[in-house]
Amino acid sequence: MSGLIGKKIGMTSIFDENGKNIPCTVIEAGPCVVTQVRTKGVDGYEALQLGFDDKNEKHSTKAALGHFKKAGTVAKKKVVEFQDFATEQKLGDLIDVSIFVEGEFVDVQGVSKGKGFQGVVKRHGFGGVGQATHGQHNRLRAPGSVGASSYPSRVFKGMRMAGRMGGDNVKVQNLRVLKVVAEKNLLVIKGCVPGHKNSYVIIQK
Repeated sequence: MSGLIGKKIGMTSIFDENGKNIPCTVIEAGPCVVTQVRTKGVDGYEALQLGFDDKNEKHSTKAALGHFKKAGTVAKKKVVEFQDFATEQKLGDLIDVSIFVEGEFVDVQGVSKGKGFQGVVKRHGFGGVGQATHGQHNRLRAPGSVGASSYPSRVFKGMRMAGRMGGDNVKVQNLRVLKVVAEKNLLVIKGCVPGHKNSYVIIQK
């Protein structure tokens, strides 16, 4: 599956030929350097390791610097492996946004925005007093009863309760590529993708 590492720039909207306003996300996709070529003989599987976004040398380990030096490039902040790449690539090759074409569909994976510690109404969609969820009667956003009494005398695993929300790996599938701006390495994709501005995303064909 061919793909690229990118950075989410933000959201905007464009008009199509019928005058309809379409919300879309702008992603800086590549250029990515092939930093390692995995082979069946050596690694047991075939894959391409791509690196994206230059990193300061003083913030890199000697091992990492040596690894990137073999590919003839500087240290990279983000490294991802892609299996079943459509085209054959060599160590040190540059892969840019031109592998995508307008109109095709892609999957975008990223880490969702962290929302901190949240209650059950925001985290799980509990109804509160209006819908009398979980038995509370006079507290607007409380979770209500969470367990039985003498038996089983415990709270079952997986009970929906308050806790940390967001910060999960999320993949959004079948997003249409609206525009490919090759000279600026930009992809304009219909809809929204996970993550905050300037967060790394993985785009797969």
